[in-house]
Amino acid sequence: FDINMKTQQHIVAAAASAVIASAPLAHAFVSINGGCSSCSVTTSRHSPLHMAPSYDSIDAQALLELENRISSVIQADPSSPLVLLSPGRHAPSALSMEEAAAQHGMPWDTTIGRTDEENPLLYMPFWEWQLDFMKDSLSNLHPIDCSTLSDTDVTFKENKEKRARIVNQCYASDEYRKIRMTYYDAGDSVQVFNSVWYPDAKYNLPVLGIDILSFNRKKYLAIVDFQPLHEDEDDHATTYEHILKPIKEKYDNLKGRMSSKFYDETQFFSKEMLFARFEDGKIVDDDLLPAFKSYVQTHLKLVQSTPPSTNPQDVQAVFDRQRAYDTYSADRDPAAGLFAAMFGKQWAEDFIYDFLFSLGERSEDGLNLSPPMFGGPPPGAGGKGGPPQKGVNPYAKKNEAQSVPRL
Repeated sequence: FDINMKTQQHIVAAAASAVIASAPLAHAFVSINGGCSSCSVTTSRHSPLHMAPSYDSIDAQALLELENRISSVIQADPSSPLVLLSPGRHAPSALSMEEAAAQHGMPWDTTIGRTDEENPLLYMPFWEWQLDFMKDSLSNLHPIDCSTLSDTDVTFKENKEKRARIVNQCYASDEYRKIRMTYYDAGDSVQVFNSVWYPDAKYNLPVLGIDILSFNRKKYLAIVDFQPLHEDEDDHATTYEHILKPIKEKYDNLKGRMSSKFYDETQFFSKEMLFARFEDGKIVDDDLLPAFKSYVQTHLKLVQSTPPSTNPQDVQAVFDRQRAYDTYSADRDPAAGLFAAMFGKQWAEDFIYDFLFSLGERSEDGLNLSPPMFGGPPPGAGGKGGPPQKGVNPYAKKNEAQSVPRL
C-alpha cells in the first residue's frame, strides 16, 4: 500500500518501541543470516535503543500483535505524529517484578556483618516501604537491567573477608525513566540505603535523591531532596519548594547544612533539602522515616500533576541536565572510598560511573576516594557535633581500624 516517507518513519519507530516493550515479539523475528532468533535490544550510554541485526521474516502471530501495538501508537490520520519517545530509557529486564524484587534474597532479614542489634538492617524498612509504594502507585512499573558498559553485573557484590555486601535493583515506569535502589550491609559498622528517582525527560522536574547512612550505630547521616536540574527553581515546569517546606518544618532534626567538602549546595540541591547528621538512633524511626515517605509521595504527586512536554528540543534539554547531574554527582560521590576499599578501585569506578550515575562522563582525575565529610547538626542543636575540621573523618571511631575506610 502507498504511504509517504514520514509515515514510514513513524511506523518503523513504533515497531521498534513495540518490540522493546515485548520480549516475545523480539524472539519472533528471524535473522537474515539464519543466526540468532532471540537477539535482544541493546543500549549504549548516550545512544537511543536500537535493533542490532536486520530481519527478513516474522512469525504471523507476532506480526498481528505488532500491528495492533502500532495502531495503538499511531492514530488513523497518517499525518499524526508519533508519541514522543524519551531519551535515556532502558530495555525492560526479562525478570518479572516478583523475580527482580527477590533477587539475592531480598529483602534481607539477617546481616552479613557483626552486630549487637536486634534489628541490624537499620534501613531495610525504607527499602521495603519504597518498593511497595512503587508497586502500588506507579504506572507500568517494570524492572530494567542493572549492568555497566563493561557488562559487569552490579546487582550484587560481597566481600566475605570484610563482611560487607551490596545489592542493587533498577526499575522504570511511565513516570520515571529510572529508579535505582542500593542497600549496603556491613553489620553495625555501616548500613546504607540509597535511591535516585529520575523522572522521564518529558517532565522538566527535579530528581528525587535519597542517601541514608549509619556508621557504628553512633553516627548517622541523611540526605533526602528534590534535586533541581536548574539553578533557578522557576526554570522547572512546576515550582516545588513551597510544597516541601511544610513537611520539613515538622522535623527540626532534619534541618542541617552540609559542608562544601564534596558538594556545593547551590548546585543540584534545593533549599528544602532534608539534611541531618546525628547520634541519636531514635531519630531514624521518629523523624527520618516519616519525612522520607512524605518526600517520596510528594515527588510522585508533582510528576503526576505536571503536563509532559511534547517538544523534542525541550525533552532533550531536560535529558542533558540529567546528564549534567550524573556527571556532577559521580565526581563527588563521598562513598567512592568505601566502595573501593571493600570491592576494589576498578569495580568502584565502573559501579559509580556506569551504574549509579550512568549518564555521567568519567573524570580525568578519577574518583574522589576521600572519606565522607559533611556539615554539622541543625542550627540550635546545642553544640553536639559541630562542623568537622578539615581533613578529619567525622565518622572514624578512635582506636578502631574499621569504620569508613581511609585510603
